[in-house]
Amino acid sequence: MTWVWTDERVETLRKLWTDGLSASQIAGELGGITRNAVIGKVHRLGLSGRAKAPSTAAPRQRKPRAAAQYAPRAPRPAMRGNTALAQPAYAYLDYEAEPEQDPITDNIIPMGQRCSIVELTEATCRWPIGDPGSADFYFCGGKTVANHPYCAHHCRMAYQPVQDRRRARR
Repeated sequence: MTWVWTDERVETLRKLWTDGLSASQIAGELGGITRNAVIGKVHRLGLSGRAKAPSTAAPRQRKPRAAAQYAPRAPRPAMRGNTALAQPAYAYLDYEAEPEQDPITDNIIPMGQRCSIVELTEATCRWPIGDPGSADFYFCGGKTVANHPYCAHHCRMAYQPVQDRRRARR
């Protein structure tokens, strides 16, 4: 059976909507109709203003925050306009950042060990070195660790313990 909106049902819908009932509650009152059908009819009728339900009429009380849980924030500098070329806010700090070490340069791969993609086997390390689009791209080619595609050095880089990954995120 197809659903037909009679004048009586439309008036009931209008009354229940302005009383603040939800679409699900109205669908239950009318019977044999879905919540989505109620929402669609409300939009087609242009019904927007509705009374707030008694539970949502009063604002909720917020829980006070414990000050000890949060670290104080550093004040942000007030900058206006185009800031693309402006110095970053931390530029005035007097500290020397440790240069990041490239883990690939820590492990110098001998020329005889390097291999191309066609030279790779199950026993050679498949760690890519360089840009695949350049002529000097190669794979490590070292002896693999059991059940892994990489040598011991590249396994340490690829497979980090869960605790180290979580610590790095913080």
